[in-house]
Amino acid sequence: MKTRFVLIETSHAGNVGAAARAIKTMGFDDLVLVRPRWSNVLRKEETIQRASGALDVLANCRIVETVEEALEGMSHLCATAMTPRDFGPPARTPRAHFEMLLKGDLVAQQDGGKQPFLPAANAVGEPSAGLSGETGIAFLFGCERYGMANEDVYRCHVALSIPTNPDFGSLNLASAVQVVAYDWRQALGGYAVQDAAVHGERADAQQVAGMLAHWQQALVEVGFLDPDAPKKLMPRLNQMFNRAQLTQEEIHILRGVAKAMLRTAEAASR
Repeated sequence: MKTRFVLIETSHAGNVGAAARAIKTMGFDDLVLVRPRWSNVLRKEETIQRASGALDVLANCRIVETVEEALEGMSHLCATAMTPRDFGPPARTPRAHFEMLLKGDLVAQQDGGKQPFLPAANAVGEPSAGLSGETGIAFLFGCERYGMANEDVYRCHVALSIPTNPDFGSLNLASAVQVVAYDWRQALGGYAVQDAAVHGERADAQQVAGMLAHWQQALVEVGFLDPDAPKKLMPRLNQMFNRAQLTQEEIHILRGVAKAMLRTAEAASR
């Protein structure tokens, strides 16, 4: 399914760049501007800086004069309107609407009967293969000062409303783009979190026992452990290190600590 983000009459160049960055981080690249304040907005330094590397999105971005041009090829239109309208499409949170959309719960009156507006999603959350190549979803964002015009909201199938603090619900344009792009990507299955940490190989029981024996010797030498009245210190340390699930590298570090304690105790006894 095609996904398009449409910014209408954007007045701040930085928001264009930040919006490009926001959609690229979620794997989207179709950005269209309708009558932006600056005709050269895609080349402005503030735009490029705020894009922070999403220059390919800016390079592919189109500037058009009408909303109709921006929506060519799109079949499902989502307004982003924080202010409720007395007349217009239903208001829903992005997550609730996307769930309904991909499950096929949205219906439209076609030929006198109810049919799913879009086919149901498959098992992994991607839209079904039955979607036409021309089917697409467009997210419309109004200008920073006034938001979306009524006529643009009325043309849409839904008015997405991001749940915010009731006492302060004003979102920056690019921030709103990021939230909607994130929720839509999550609805489509999301991306896996990549763990960059190097965890190392787990230490086995014998290595832990050897380290504990080394520590017991060191704790006695520094006077922390009384060998005649050890109480439950070593079993408690054993349990603590078991919970920590030590790696072999960590065993080496702890043995180094014990070795340093023994050297210090030896030096003090001279």
